[in-house]
Amino acid sequence: MGPLANLKVIEMVGIGPCPLAGQLLADLGADVIVVDRTSGVPLAKEVNRRGKRSIALNLKDPRGVATLMELVRKSDVLIEGFRPGVMERLELGPDICLAANPRLIYGRMTGWGQEGPLAKTAGHDINYLALTGYLHAIGKAGEPPVPPLNLVADYGGGTMFLLLGVLSALFERQVSGKGQVIDAAMIDGVPAMMGLIQTALASGNWSMERESNRLDGAAPFYRCYKTSDEKFISVGALEPQFFEEFISLLELDPGLCKQQWDRSQWPEMIALFEATFAQRPRDEWAAVFEGRDGCVVPVLDFEEAAQHPHNVARGTFFENAGVTQTSPVPVFNRSAMDKPAPATTTGIDGIQVLAEAGLSDAEIGDLEANNVLL
Repeated sequence: MGPLANLKVIEMVGIGPCPLAGQLLADLGADVIVVDRTSGVPLAKEVNRRGKRSIALNLKDPRGVATLMELVRKSDVLIEGFRPGVMERLELGPDICLAANPRLIYGRMTGWGQEGPLAKTAGHDINYLALTGYLHAIGKAGEPPVPPLNLVADYGGGTMFLLLGVLSALFERQVSGKGQVIDAAMIDGVPAMMGLIQTALASGNWSMERESNRLDGAAPFYRCYKTSDEKFISVGALEPQFFEEFISLLELDPGLCKQQWDRSQWPEMIALFEATFAQRPRDEWAAVFEGRDGCVVPVLDFEEAAQHPHNVARGTFFENAGVTQTSPVPVFNRSAMDKPAPATTTGIDGIQVLAEAGLSDAEIGDLEANNVLL
């Protein structure tokens, strides 16, 4: 099921953006086999492991490496998220794998990239955001920058660009018949998403000071406001026609529309909107703006989001092994996708995976007996 139903993917076990990439490929129907280090670990609540199979191999044993190479020869894609040099030390680097399977797409996911002064150092989402300038722009004026969870670098600049690279290489392979190596780095992916900000900077329409721009909380029509029940409402009435609708639904002076882009009026306008939204509860305001073009919606917590009528209508969330999680996306009109099965246990699919790769029962039994297949 799904548009990637015939794609075979090997995922080297890890954390962060690489497992999400494997999950999204599995959601779209790919057969994703995770190479684990240990067996017997229950995974039912691990969302990023849903829909995948697992084989646990001892890669410190040359026979474990040789066994994995049998899978590589029959796979389309391998993805890994180790520091540069780790796969080479395991004798599973791209040169070896592509020699065994010239059509293999070898996706490498790191924070700093395969090359550069920081390539072999540790880092996290907040660090990649900091070094690209992105983090500097987020937060309140005069206060420390605020990390936007770990969504921007790990998953926006990491997972999504790894997937873009893998799928682009698969497309190119249809022409060349050859695989290739993808160096996906979060330090590269984050600035690749900043074209709008780079344009604003170049044209003099973006200030380096936090909370002084139209998209960073300075504008009265693009920020959140507290309601009478201590909850919040989000406002995104950027365009003039939406701002006009916003003002109308708040029942405020229409003359405010002429002042929308007068920055000298912004502090006074913010104070007015704060006082207005503070008069009623969040959900009452949400009802006022629902179905209208004022670009105002309630700020929901995770539990509330799963129950919102729009998300329910689209089937955005579902329950899986007692965990509320997101349905596979995007939606295709022909390539139907089932809801993914929850993950089971590390190593549980090892025998089946090796049998499909052509190993005999005796060979598999020998690998088990010698603690190569764990």
